[in-house]
Amino acid sequence: MCRVVDLQQAVLARNEDAARELRGALAARGAVAVNLLSSPGSGKTALLEAELLLAGRRGTPVAALTADLATENDALRLARSGAPVKQVLTDGLCHLEAAMLARHLDGWLPADTRLLFVENVGNLVCPASYDLGESLRVALASVTEGEDKPLKYPTAFGLANLVVVTKADLAEAVDFDEAAFLAHVERVNPGVEVLFTSARTGQGVGLLLDRATAVLEGGAVHRPVMGVPSAGHHHGPPPAPHGADRAHDHGYGHDHGPGHDHGHGGTHPHREPALPPAVS
Repeated sequence: MCRVVDLQQAVLARNEDAARELRGALAARGAVAVNLLSSPGSGKTALLEAELLLAGRRGTPVAALTADLATENDALRLARSGAPVKQVLTDGLCHLEAAMLARHLDGWLPADTRLLFVENVGNLVCPASYDLGESLRVALASVTEGEDKPLKYPTAFGLANLVVVTKADLAEAVDFDEAAFLAHVERVNPGVEVLFTSARTGQGVGLLLDRATAVLEGGAVHRPVMGVPSAGHHHGPPPAPHGADRAHDHGYGHDHGPGHDHGHGGTHPHREPALPPAVS
């Protein structure tokens, strides 16, 4: 008799277990992770650099791990803050996974780190499905991306503990409809806080650090109504046994192995859930 194995659920469970272990390991050393998700070009690297600089002035022990498909550009920028920074090159993989993150932190993360900022691969689809053992998940969107971003990517914004709008100084120039954006966020993630920032002007810089510090100190965290996994939607979730050994790190050299091809097959639960009713 043939037995049907739900590979998707098996891989999901594996990532959930790894995320739970990593979250516990960080907590045991008095640290929390902040997972930053956004589209490419949203400005999250510029904002993170500003937050790391401020953390240094405040004396808050922080570190940052940044993931990208290629180049060390982001790590080089973030390193200007003086904070410990590590680059992970995913060789085409569109997201980080918990086991992968834990492997790259092992032996690198400074012992005194209290806040670990993880700049995920620029992508609002794949990364939204993976719990990385973070205590604070942040979805970012720039005003230049339009007001409907939360509706187009309800998983990314619907599972966020915090939403950050970047490049706020350009809002008028691009005719950004703030009220519409806020209504869309409320529709997919009722009650989540939305911060408006501009790394260029300094608007809102420090608010992300404040929220992360509050979580570190045991403050309450917004719990998304979408946060309970269901058959078609997964928090922290799926796939891919193929990811754990693919990424390469730069703790400023790495050696690249053979090229990798990342397909979106049946093991990737990238289906978006149905949206909650529109806010009247």
